[in-house]
Amino acid sequence: MPQATIFDLDDTLVDSGEAWARVCAAFAAVHGHRWRAEDDAALHGNGGWAPYVAGLCDGGASTADVLETCTAAIADECAAGRVPALPGALRLVLEAERHGPVAVATASPRRYVEAILQELGLTARISAVVCGEDVAHGKPAPDAYLSAAAAIGVAPARCVAVEDSPNGIRSAAAAGMRILAIPRAGMTLPPGVAHLPTAQAHTATDALPLLTRLHTALRPRHRLTPVGRPAEIGLRSDPRPV
Repeated sequence: MPQATIFDLDDTLVDSGEAWARVCAAFAAVHGHRWRAEDDAALHGNGGWAPYVAGLCDGGASTADVLETCTAAIADECAAGRVPALPGALRLVLEAERHGPVAVATASPRRYVEAILQELGLTARISAVVCGEDVAHGKPAPDAYLSAAAAIGVAPARCVAVEDSPNGIRSAAAAGMRILAIPRAGMTLPPGVAHLPTAQAHTATDALPLLTRLHTALRPRHRLTPVGRPAEIGLRSDPRPV
């Protein structure tokens, strides 16, 4: 019975929050909007990030304008080395690979996603990539995670989703996956979300043993048959939280 790991990208594998805020703030500034702390928060895990930024521009820009300009700018940030992997994230992907296929489910545009995966040397290790433009409904809807599971041929219940944002956690939970949460530094998961992760870590490095335990719990177990009875081997998945 196959199992898999599906990663979010931004602020889960790569330290991209500041870069995305920087390019979106620059775009909005051209259209007269002064960037605020609440705008930073609104971008986090938001599948509708481009319409949100367009809405800040008082009719001066379309969603398509935001996508084209900000995607080009964030690709430049990647090329300049300003979107690094988070500490421990690459080791976490390597550990995930030991347990089955690895996929990415993200709200970000494909041009940027492919650029950063190439930059980090992860392209060959990722079996499927689902991006913002690939689904009708972004996170917190389950579409991205369900599409990623379908692309790698693994049932959602046998997938571990690795996420940092409340919207991403809601998305993976709605898809029926086990969730390893690594909240962005300093963030406390809000009520209504805090109970959804199966396991939670402060950093990708801390998450390494938890990911192993989650996958171990998904493996079928053999029940020993008492001597003298016909051999019956029962296979089951252990549903207990890690």
